[in-house]
Amino acid sequence: METENVVARLKSSGLFQTKGLIGGKWVDAYDGKTIEVYNPANGEVIASVPFMGERETKDAISSAYDAFSHWSKLTAADRSSRLYKWYNLLIEHEEELGQLITLEQGKPLKEAIGEVVYGASYIEYFAEEAKRIYGDILPSPMPDRRLFVLKQPVGVVGAITPWNFPLAMITRKAGPALACGCTIVIKPSELTPLTALAAAALALQAGILPGVLNVVMGDAPKIGKALLESPQVRKLTFTGSTAVGKKLMAGAAETVKKVSLELGGNAPCIVFDDADLEVALEGSLAAKLRNSGQTCICTNRLLVQEGIYDKFINAYSNAVQSLKVGNGFSEGVDQGPLINEAAVEKVDSLVQDAISQGAKVVVGGKRHDLGLTFYEPTIISDVKNEMLIARREIFGPVTPVIRFKTEEEAIQIANDTDSGLAAYLFTNNIQRLWRVSEALEYGLVGVNNHVSFSQVAPFGGVKQSGLGREGSKYGLDEYLEIKCICMGNMG
Repeated sequence: METENVVARLKSSGLFQTKGLIGGKWVDAYDGKTIEVYNPANGEVIASVPFMGERETKDAISSAYDAFSHWSKLTAADRSSRLYKWYNLLIEHEEELGQLITLEQGKPLKEAIGEVVYGASYIEYFAEEAKRIYGDILPSPMPDRRLFVLKQPVGVVGAITPWNFPLAMITRKAGPALACGCTIVIKPSELTPLTALAAAALALQAGILPGVLNVVMGDAPKIGKALLESPQVRKLTFTGSTAVGKKLMAGAAETVKKVSLELGGNAPCIVFDDADLEVALEGSLAAKLRNSGQTCICTNRLLVQEGIYDKFINAYSNAVQSLKVGNGFSEGVDQGPLINEAAVEKVDSLVQDAISQGAKVVVGGKRHDLGLTFYEPTIISDVKNEMLIARREIFGPVTPVIRFKTEEEAIQIANDTDSGLAAYLFTNNIQRLWRVSEALEYGLVGVNNHVSFSQVAPFGGVKQSGLGREGSKYGLDEYLEIKCICMGNMG
């Protein structure tokens, strides 16, 4: 399916937007500058979008601030109804949105449509939870006092989202923010802005009021600066690298903003001798190769106990060799391209460094014959936890394999990292299951599965993998302030 054919179909559906959204109006960059969006599978230009900066962001913040007074005063039932309409529109257009994701991000179409369904589920869930934001009544220590607790929306939210899940990372933030009564300024990745704009167009159709949801893209440092410096922005939520997250956290301190960060990972996947081999094989493959390995919860280190090491690596290798790599629109494709040339260079440099340190290539290990940004599904054995490939987030289809002897050694290796987002383990021993799950220093632990997280589960990490949680009832608290009201002379 050629780029122009997909674009033509998307234009006919009304979902192909190429301007920013400020105050309910589609706008260009004030100076007319644009940035091109590419299809990573063939290098073709899909569209040009505004290269916005500080001025546009300040106007978006002002629009969100003005809209907050009205949106926050709507009843929870009213906000819920509008969010439900947005959810229904997302599902109604799941095929077109999936095509748009594949077009600008590269993942296989089936996987992209799955992201649409997953992303929409957050809007549905928080449409329901909008009506369940409860306060409290506290027993007073004094007979003539009454204590009440209210939960109120924090205000304007700045949301910075990544390219690897261009819809779901937006809905996971916008859903709870809007449900609580907040308004939002979204800055999607410049690599994948079209999905964000399509979702915003559907939000307007659903009755999300002008100014409640705004989208700006372009000059990331200037947009980030405007969000950080504005006292009208009371909350910043970010998904992306740990390095950028640290800068945003430091910048948010100046105005003491509420901050939630979902940052990088270094996920271990531990396969014990007593694991069900088929379950472990299926789960570890899914945990590694989703989205070509470009997710923050992808397995970054595969730890296999020595008793089944050779057998498991052989089975894993056979499975990896059967994967079909290609354009995400092609039938039967399992793995698409990496997002850009910089991503390929990073992945390949980590592979070459591991080889130079004594690791061995079992499968793959180089750029794919398809060229461009395709990389071969790769397995590297004899990896040591001190190697760069085991210390840095790979973000590609490369599986480094580490051999271990004991449970204690596996836990030590797994926890020997500054990251703490996701971890996986496979065992049929119920006592070990509990021991290891509790010992792993991670916010998310998948046991005998690859952790297909849903909207009802809290998502987030510990250590340098971030602050706060997204999804679930706990995700609402990130967008709420607690106010205590003390009433006197009530005796």
